Amino acid sequence: MIIPETLEELAGYVEKGNHVFFFTADWCGDCRFIKPQMPEIEKDFSDWHFVEVDRDKYIDVAAEWNIFGIPSFVVIQNGKELGRLVNKDRKTKQEIADFLNRVTKG
Repeated sequence: MIIPETLEELAGYVEKGNHVFFFTADWCGDCRFIKPQMPEIEKDFSDWHFVEVDRDKYIDVAAEWNIFGIPSFVVIQNGKELGRLVNKDRKTKQEIADFLNRVTKG
């Protein structure tokens, strides 16, 4: 999991490559629920780089991307959004895998 230190670093991941942006926050119980399963999800989608985006640190990005519930996922390939799983509901490993299979494997 990539954890960007600056807004510029975060922006760089949007422009080039295959990235799954995982919007989260320390205080979010549903985020803490799924976080331990993220390494397995990352392994299953090894062609994609996962970027952890702290919603509180990057609140302007979250607002600009219409991320109003977390945990949420946005898939971007070379600057183009392929799909999003954005809502305030708790997500299971299977729900995330199903979403990523649908979006990344077309």
